[in-house]
Amino acid sequence: MTRHRLFNRRVAIKEMGKAGLAIVVFGAAACSDDAGTVPTPTPGSQAVTSAPPPAPSTTARGATTTAAAVSGSAFQRVDLGFVSAYILYRAGEAALVDTGVAGSADAIEAALIEVGLDWEAVGHVILTHKHPDHVGSIDVVLARAPGAAVYAGAPDIPSIAAAVEPQPVGNGDLVFDLEVIETPGHTAGHISVLDGVAGILVAGDALNGASGGIDGPNPEFSENMTVALESVRKLAGFTFEVALFGHGDPLFEGASAAVAELAAEMA
Repeated sequence: MTRHRLFNRRVAIKEMGKAGLAIVVFGAAACSDDAGTVPTPTPGSQAVTSAPPPAPSTTARGATTTAAAVSGSAFQRVDLGFVSAYILYRAGEAALVDTGVAGSADAIEAALIEVGLDWEAVGHVILTHKHPDHVGSIDVVLARAPGAAVYAGAPDIPSIAAAVEPQPVGNGDLVFDLEVIETPGHTAGHISVLDGVAGILVAGDALNGASGGIDGPNPEFSENMTVALESVRKLAGFTFEVALFGHGDPLFEGASAAVAELAAEMA
């Protein structure tokens, strides 16, 4: 039975499986959230084809790689110990969601190489929010992918120190065919992104992974818990099979049902 807890963040990396997606995990130094100045479109859906993953193999920097077939898009998880960034890719192009802590660019590069891509494939960098464990490598990433555009929620942009100012995005905007969903509360400008074709939600810190289930936003690091919980209820109105989190392991199946159950528990 899927487990749900509202605020108990679990960030230990456990065995991954069940997803019909390409996945890469990279280890690096941990970094905690940093407090800063602390927002519905019709959801899309498509079943993700599941397949048992092959045995893991070891790659650069102690990385563990698991790969399986996917229907539609695919993702790479760049696991930095305390936080994760994600690469969503298809047809030789990619969007990077978050850049991790400072010093994460090499791990992101290794993840790109693992699926036959390089920095030239990265046309978009989406920042879910302003905290330094999510934007810490933005300038190095943009230096390596100079053709990439960068995006963030408007209220967070003044607090994001980057050589290139992010473009503001909000509800219903499309970046690389990923739908932007405003999910404020953790920060005022927090956003999540949905790949409706592949059924993948990248939730940032609007949700957290926890032992094969889902936690709500962490009150210790959230600026407005009332608004943050409203964002959980908002996400419950979308359809997706897979949920990816800034902190904690991904949920590979039944994710939107799990979010709906969590939202009902909060009512």
